Amino acid sequence: MAVLGVILGSFIWSMLSRKFKFEWFSDMSDFLEHFLGGTLMGIGGILGLGCTIGQGISGISTLASGSFLAFAGIVSGSVVTLKFFLKNDK
Repeated sequence: MAVLGVILGSFIWSMLSRKFKFEWFSDMSDFLEHFLGGTLMGIGGILGLGCTIGQGISGISTLASGSFLAFAGIVSGSVVTLKFFLKNDK
């Protein structure tokens, strides 16, 4: 119901504010990069027996030592990936 509510609420608001528009990726290469990233995240979630973001958020709140390591990996991996794409985007 939450997913349906977000979709329906967004649609209603976009129609009321007259800002409805379809959006897509900038090109097919951009789509394929996002698709590959999502696929790798899904595979990683299955192999890791759970969601890494959930591990970082839920585990740190219980002060689990492994979660601090997982969260550090998430942040450092994000930083390296962002720097890689910014460097190669020029």
